[in-house]
Amino acid sequence: MKKKSIRNLQSEIWPQERDVIESPHRLQYVRKVIKPRGCVFCAASRNPDHPSSLVLLKSRTMLVVLNKYPYNNGHLLILPRKHGGDFETMTDKNLIAMQLLTKHSLKILKKVYKPHGFNTGMNLGKVAGAGIPDHLHYHIIPRWGGDTNFFPLIAQTKLVVETTEQSYNLLKPHFEKLEKRNVV
Repeated sequence: MKKKSIRNLQSEIWPQERDVIESPHRLQYVRKVIKPRGCVFCAASRNPDHPSSLVLLKSRTMLVVLNKYPYNNGHLLILPRKHGGDFETMTDKNLIAMQLLTKHSLKILKKVYKPHGFNTGMNLGKVAGAGIPDHLHYHIIPRWGGDTNFFPLIAQTKLVVETTEQSYNLLKPHFEKLEKRNVV
């Protein structure tokens, strides 16, 4: 019987082991030490033209916002401008607008980032993982082969190779064109 090396044993036990990039500035947010006043999405809706709001597109009823703490480059949030965390009370018009913005956002992300796939969806309620459970928002996360699978990603620090400012500057012109077309 051939003796296995420690390196081979480690790769069998931890097949997805990777380097860790520490991000201590995020700890206060994750542990909820920094408690924002009011709803961050409503604040972004009130001042959507300021780059710090990370709003890429605004319509009368919807926003497309770059996630401040992305799981991957180009991680977007689609959300109604009206505050509320109950999916069942959304109007059909807003549900359709959300889906249209999701469709157009996927097209833009494919063009800009050329990902291999996407994770899309909502976390409804705090126990389901919603970081801001009182304001509905839909996630669109570009994915590439080998970047890891989705669930471990939520609980671990992730290396994102682009700053939020770089992502914003890269995506904003595409969403400005979409906004001018009044698709929603």
